[in-house]
Amino acid sequence: MTFYGNRQKFQWLSVKIGGAFSRLGVSPNQWTLMTILPTLGTLYSLMNSNFLLAAVFLIITGFIDLIDGSVARVMGKVTKLGAYLDTMMDRYVESLIIIGLLLVALPGFYLPAAVWLFIYFMGSMMTTYAKSAAKEKELVEDELSGGIVERAERFFILFIGMVLAAYDRSILTYAIVILAVLTNISALQRAYKAKSMSGKGR
Repeated sequence: MTFYGNRQKFQWLSVKIGGAFSRLGVSPNQWTLMTILPTLGTLYSLMNSNFLLAAVFLIITGFIDLIDGSVARVMGKVTKLGAYLDTMMDRYVESLIIIGLLLVALPGFYLPAAVWLFIYFMGSMMTTYAKSAAKEKELVEDELSGGIVERAERFFILFIGMVLAAYDRSILTYAIVILAVLTNISALQRAYKAKSMSGKGR
């Protein structure tokens, strides 16, 4: 069960976060755009092989990503434009992190680390595309969700990998391999779900 499937249990936390940060006078879209700042910190830290600092910036990125949606809901400013901007920023954030990982000298695991990163990138993008394409092609009425790993889980795996990489870089490689496999499984799960919901399977 992913975080998405359990997020109703954390609704109280989202309300408290939204209430606290809405007092700062920063709009939800501004919070969304601000996620790029700690992401650049993650990128720079990875470039310098400072894995613990990279992990700290990654957590800050994830927290700000939580703030924008929480503030939007509390302030009653949930909009289609905001959701679109959030989705676009999510893709840029993850892409920049992957670029940072490409610049790290990581050991391989049967395949070079760069190959695993490309497979992870492909799975991450296809997980999102499986959702948007199903809606665009009118296979489903509501947006798809779910899968074995979503963005929160991907960030958690990366965080653990970065922290432990300070002691052994091969652990970060293993985290990337896990992400490469699980993100593509998630994409296939969403594609299968779209097919099942459409009732138009060939």
